[in-house]
Formats: sequence, C-alpha cells, structure tokens
Amino acid sequence: MSQTAKAEAFRNLHRGAEILVLPNAWDAASAAVMADAGAKAVATSSAAVAWAHGYPDGDALPIDKVIETVAEVARVVDAPVTADIEGGYTDDLGKLVENVTRVVEAGAVGVNLEDGKRAPELHAAKIEAIKKALGDRLFVNARTDVYLAGLAEGPAAYVETIARAARYQAAGADGIFVPGPSDPDLIGRLAGEIRLPLNVMGWAGVPNAARLQALGVRRLSSATNPFRVAYAALARAVEAYVRDGDPDALARAADGAPALQKRFS
Repeated sequence: MSQTAKAEAFRNLHRGAEILVLPNAWDAASAAVMADAGAKAVATSSAAVAWAHGYPDGDALPIDKVIETVAEVARVVDAPVTADIEGGYTDDLGKLVENVTRVVEAGAVGVNLEDGKRAPELHAAKIEAIKKALGDRLFVNARTDVYLAGLAEGPAAYVETIARAARYQAAGADGIFVPGPSDPDLIGRLAGEIRLPLNVMGWAGVPNAARLQALGVRRLSSATNPFRVAYAALARAVEAYVRDGDPDALARAADGAPALQKRFS
C-alpha cells in the first residue's frame, strides 16, 4: 500500500463504525508485535521512544532518533503509522515544517502534536503551518493538555478544552486528543461538543473501547502502557535471575515470546 493510500486508510479509520483502538510502540519489534496482534494502525509513544533511547519524555529526545524510530516502525508493518512528536521539537514554524516533513518521509501518515503549556495561539499556528505544507498527506491529531497538565480545573477546564479544540479545528486539525479525563459523563460531553474525531488516552479508570464508542469517542490510545507491561515483566524476570542465577526460570519467563527472527526474515 502506498503512503498516500495509507494516509487515506488511516483517516477512514476515524470515520468507521468502530472506534480505532491504537497501541503505542517504541521500536520495530514492539510495532511488529502490535501489527501482528491485529492492530489496524500503529502509533509511537514519545515517552516510550525516549525511554528506550535513555532520554526523559518532554522534548529531550533528539529529532534524528525520532525519525529513525518512525522509519524502523514503518519498515516492518503494513498498517498505517502515526507518530507522537510532542510539540514538534521546536517552536519555530519553519523548522517545525522541516521536522514534520522528515517524519512523513520516514513513513508516518499521522502525527500527535501537543500544546502542553504553550499558548494555544502558537499551537494553532503550528497546525496551520503543517497542514499548509503537507495537506491530506498527514492526519494531524491536535492534543490539548488542559486536563493532563492541570492548566484549569472543573468547569473552567471543560470550557478551555472546548475552546482550544475549536481553535485547532479552525487551524486545520484532523482530530482532537484530550488526555486526562476518565469520567464517562465528562468524556461524553467532550465528544458531543468537539466536532472532530475525539481521541482519549487509555489509562487506568478510563472506560473500555465499547463504552467509549457509545460515548462518541473515535480513537483510544494505549499511551505508555505497552512499554510499562514489557519492562515490568523484564524487571521481574531479570531481578529473579540475578538473585537466583537460574537460567531455567529465566527461560520459562520467556515462554510465549514472539518469533521475531522468523518475523524479520
């Protein structure tokens, strides 16, 4: 499938009868496992990618590492790939377009772009610049961190989120990502008011996909949970191995591992 076709396929996944359940990978192996598990698209997680390379989350990972990771993921999966690029790793609009163009050239057909604690006016300008340069080749999921970063509380947070969503839609965003809320009533209100496909983050306490779909949500992201699952298991197994020196126990802990040598051959 060509990248243009993948971009359209990815866009259509937000319009179908079923919510898009999107796992977040951090390298080629994790992406391959997710695609082979039946994922209709694969995302990257900025935090998981940063941690996998020994960096903290928060615009600290060098852009070249981001590009390399997207290229590795896109090389091993046939499904559409969307990349979490934090705030774009710059506030300069020209450099931003250059960065995002490189992400697209690496194989991504979507990006998450977050406002964080930046002014919404700047975030809207970023979205507008990206869409002007790349158009329908790229699905821009505009993330607003009003709830996640505690930029407002209670009713004020709702009002600010809706206002930012409208601003980002006017700038050309294709979807709106609101991480943080878990209350079904609040999620339903957001989905009813926001005119673009709504994405929520699947942390503990967030309703399951079927319930979210009924509430009007179009996309559910796993965030860093797959990375945490993998590394929690690794930490337990290696701690036991270092303590006991038992190769058999470590081998048993690896039962069920995917056959990646065969997969990549």
